[in-house]
Amino acid sequence: MSTILPIAQDGEPILRIQAALVAEDEFNSAWLHGLADAMQATMLFKQGIGIAAPQIYVSKRVIIVASRPNQRYPDAPLMQETVMVNPVILNASDAECDGEEGCLSIADTRGVVRRAVEVTVEYFTLTGIYQKQTFSGFPARVIQHEIDHLNGILFTDYEISKK
Repeated sequence: MSTILPIAQDGEPILRIQAALVAEDEFNSAWLHGLADAMQATMLFKQGIGIAAPQIYVSKRVIIVASRPNQRYPDAPLMQETVMVNPVILNASDAECDGEEGCLSIADTRGVVRRAVEVTVEYFTLTGIYQKQTFSGFPARVIQHEIDHLNGILFTDYEISKK
């Protein structure tokens, strides 16, 4: 069982800085695998559908996207959990849609945010294998939300309305 880590909350400086790239010599390391395991355990324990390393006080460009129905997101589609190291959005569709978001770092707050409907992302696996993938709908929203964390942006920075 992996360790459940504390989640940084809005107002803490770690959430507002640009996360550092994972270096080439960190790929496939015990440290990086351990980080991903701890992120996953924490995300699942907190009923999240995504998590970024800065949320657990690690300023590195690592996210996990794991859309699935749960208590917080009962209508979320099921997708294969994906760990993305050094993710970059290569292309975002012009088509956008509004959707409700929450965040493990902003307890008990939800808001409506406009996001691209589809994104093409390049990233590396934990072992350093290059990937390029296109996501649409809810998974695309989660990816945009988590990559924002890597850039010091929270969904409340551009939400349309609060709930």
